[in-house]
Amino acid sequence: MEENQLMESGVSQLNSNAFFIDPVRILNRSYTRFRVSPSTYYSRFFDSLNSAQSPKASEDFRKGKRKRKKKIQSLNEREQIADRRHQEVKPFLLKAHEALLEATDLLKVLRNLRNDGCAVGECKELSKETSELSFMELGGVWQAPLYEIVLNYQQDDKTLQNGGSPLAQSIEQRETPVFNNLVANEGSYDIEAELFNHKYIIPKRSCFYMSDMQQIDSLIPAGSDCGFNLIVIDPPWENGSARQKVRYPTLPSRYFLSLPVKQLCHTAGALVALWVTNREKLRDFVENDLFPKWGVTYAASFYWLKVKANGMLTGELDLFHHRPYECLLLGYCDGKDTHSGNLTRSNPIPDNRVFISVPGDYSRKPPIGELLLDYVPGSMPARCIELFAREMIAGWTSWGNEPLHFQDSRYFVSKTTEN
Repeated sequence: MEENQLMESGVSQLNSNAFFIDPVRILNRSYTRFRVSPSTYYSRFFDSLNSAQSPKASEDFRKGKRKRKKKIQSLNEREQIADRRHQEVKPFLLKAHEALLEATDLLKVLRNLRNDGCAVGECKELSKETSELSFMELGGVWQAPLYEIVLNYQQDDKTLQNGGSPLAQSIEQRETPVFNNLVANEGSYDIEAELFNHKYIIPKRSCFYMSDMQQIDSLIPAGSDCGFNLIVIDPPWENGSARQKVRYPTLPSRYFLSLPVKQLCHTAGALVALWVTNREKLRDFVENDLFPKWGVTYAASFYWLKVKANGMLTGELDLFHHRPYECLLLGYCDGKDTHSGNLTRSNPIPDNRVFISVPGDYSRKPPIGELLLDYVPGSMPARCIELFAREMIAGWTSWGNEPLHFQDSRYFVSKTTEN
């Protein structure tokens, strides 16, 4: 049963409060001519040693109990608060993980996710010789307003005004500024775009706005009825791991106070989903400063539990500074029509929900928007935006200084190679 659910939708419900998701299957709903390569998405946690081991139910969680108790005594006040939060959510995480380990058919699928559906020659590795464009560097030079991205539309992507038949192989190219400009693919097919001899895949019915934080106000809609019902935010929080690995530039927490979350909301209000690390200092900042500044009322917490290809956790659950899960804080931002009888939340949002997946590249979050749609206020279809996005999804607006990062064509394969 779980296997069939995963194959069809990319989401498999393990119990009433836990889900396993395959981000590749979910992302591939956004594409028609291309698809995300599982071998490039799942670039970690698929080595042969880990895959060969048999998963054992949570025995690592219970090792070293005495050592952990001694360690807790040496924690400072803030760390003790963080540990209490951990102990409160731990039973939900354990129950979710044990449900995964009991789903034997699903575990078989999980072990093969990296090679799933690969045609001959498709299961590729990312070339280390191919350098990626640094969008932050390009956007910081004086020539940035002059840089244009070329969008390659096949003729059948458009509705012809004269009602004529589309030409099968006809390509129309459109050039548009790539920075500080809303770049949209309004067609029903994904398209290939070109920028400085690099190719990017743009999902169907999606758009991106690539800029720094000084330009985000350009996304504020002229009318609040054109605002967003779902706002997902993955800020580049300051953390030691990002600095050490030089993965991406981080920003001090106070910078995020200026995000115009309230102004981006739809008149019916919005569900705001904020990714946070497990640092108690950060949680305290969000609860007491950031959410109040944005006009967001806290509603619930979801948790992303990370596993390897064999179903085991990517790290020990009780390891204080490197726990194998991340938190998604959910809250509501009320709109002007909050009291309207026609625009109401369809379902109360649950707390401590757990979704499990094998992680992709460093800091790449799984696409969880679909798991949130039942709790989004307002009429459907919801208008959705991701702030600090590094990839795109059909039907969404993606904003940040590198929303094309994971749209690089080397992360994709053409569906024509499957035939």
